[in-house]
Amino acid sequence: MAVAPINMVRRVVEYAVTEIDNRKIDMGIPNYGYDWPLPFVRGETKATTIGNIEAVQIAINNNAVILFDETAQSPYFRYFKDGVEHEVWFEDVRSLDAKFDLIEEFNLRGAGYWQIMQWFRQNWELLKYRFNIMKRI
Repeated sequence: MAVAPINMVRRVVEYAVTEIDNRKIDMGIPNYGYDWPLPFVRGETKATTIGNIEAVQIAINNNAVILFDETAQSPYFRYFKDGVEHEVWFEDVRSLDAKFDLIEEFNLRGAGYWQIMQWFRQNWELLKYRFNIMKRI
């Protein structure tokens, strides 16, 4: 499934604001995706962590159609490599925009990123467009 499906993220935020002042909450934003070999076997199957740009490149290289899961608000696709089917979930501007909507809806303090070293320019452009960015030291 998605790295951070919006329906599950929403559940966490809805609970968090009942226990913690919303002005003290930063939402975690994933800046990566997962490439899963199929079939998935709990406790055995290991995904490869990939960047969002890398995910799109994998789709292009394998003629895969990128789909969008409306419930998770996340892009994904499937492809075959060496006879093994893979399913890839990653973040794009649409999925990030949905997460940013939650930050505004719940008036959270802000956001922090997991795996900031993966370059994804679209994220930073959307972030700059949507929010007043303040560096905290």
